[in-house]
Amino acid sequence: MRLAVVSPFVDRRHGTERALAELLERLARVYHCEIHLYAQRVEDLALDRQVPGGPQKSGAIFWHKIPSVPGPHLLRFVWWLVMNSVCRGWDRRIRGISCELVLSPGINCLDADVVLVHAIFHRLQELAKEEDRETAGVGWLRRFHRRWYYALLTGLERRIYSNPKVGLACVSSRTAGQLEKYFGRGDARVIPNGVNAAQFSPAARLARRERTRVSRRFRDEDIVLLLIGNDWHNKGLPAILEALARLSDRPVKLLIVGNDAPTESRSMAKRLGVLERCVWEQSCADIMDAYAAADVYISPSREDSFGLPVAEAMACGLPVITSAFAGISSFVHDGTDSFVLRDPRDVESLAKLIRLLCEQEELRSRIGKAAAKTALEWTWESNAAAVWELVQEAGARKHFS
Repeated sequence: MRLAVVSPFVDRRHGTERALAELLERLARVYHCEIHLYAQRVEDLALDRQVPGGPQKSGAIFWHKIPSVPGPHLLRFVWWLVMNSVCRGWDRRIRGISCELVLSPGINCLDADVVLVHAIFHRLQELAKEEDRETAGVGWLRRFHRRWYYALLTGLERRIYSNPKVGLACVSSRTAGQLEKYFGRGDARVIPNGVNAAQFSPAARLARRERTRVSRRFRDEDIVLLLIGNDWHNKGLPAILEALARLSDRPVKLLIVGNDAPTESRSMAKRLGVLERCVWEQSCADIMDAYAAADVYISPSREDSFGLPVAEAMACGLPVITSAFAGISSFVHDGTDSFVLRDPRDVESLAKLIRLLCEQEELRSRIGKAAAKTALEWTWESNAAAVWELVQEAGARKHFS
């Protein structure tokens, strides 16, 4: 099958994009698809030399580079939306590259046949409004831009997700519930993300632990908390910093990995007196380096469709703290292989959990071992098989419609 896949970028440094890279490799290698990837940037993915038109080449991934422009998110997104459509139309009419289906991870085009839903912007818009009320009078230009950005995205969600001809898959039952709530789509397929067990494992983490901690100047007695991702406010960083301030008597450090601007969180850390206990780093392809340095993964998310770093941390044998507002919470067992906060803003409960894990090495070990066992249930092979089944069904519907 020849597939057009539309995504702004693909790499191994971001959860959604890492999930897409794993999927595309398997659709090409295992299911022999010819994939035409329309993206502005592609990293860490084996690509084939472009062959214009002609017979299909099974098991190949071709990259069609979409030009990008600088500017605010709203402008860049509109440009992306228009240009990927123009480029695909050019390839179809001029170069003879006709794809049977269009697959999109999220809202990237208006003609997708299958959408893999990783975030619901209707819900994120509600959270943004809450944040605006909490920070009234600060960053009015940013709030104005974000309001119009979310207005566009939610409008596109209504148009695309409400269309019964579009096949929908989502990464958790939480996201499936939101698709039904906002768009009346009770038929979305729940397909959880996977974990590469060959890359993320307790043995791999422990083999790199000493070197990664020395490079960051962590001491043996330090308990290192780790948070990975973007949109740190939504991932629960403010609550983590407040909890850290309540643990001044414990040797707790916080490693924060992501591409958000750290200015706001640094200011909060300084105000709370925990700045010297925090380390900020940019995300990189070798994310295992961060897991190896950690003792506990912590992400009390206000909203998260799945939470791939939580799954990867569990695969590495790390005890994790997540929240009931993260999609992965429906796949784990609170108190057995993880800890799930009912309220991600409950700083007191979060601080108690961290203190408990700091004081009880046996608890960290027991929860971490159970976490690694649970994570073995999530594989990219099962993820790809389920998506391939959905793609075949969409192809049959389109053929006979």
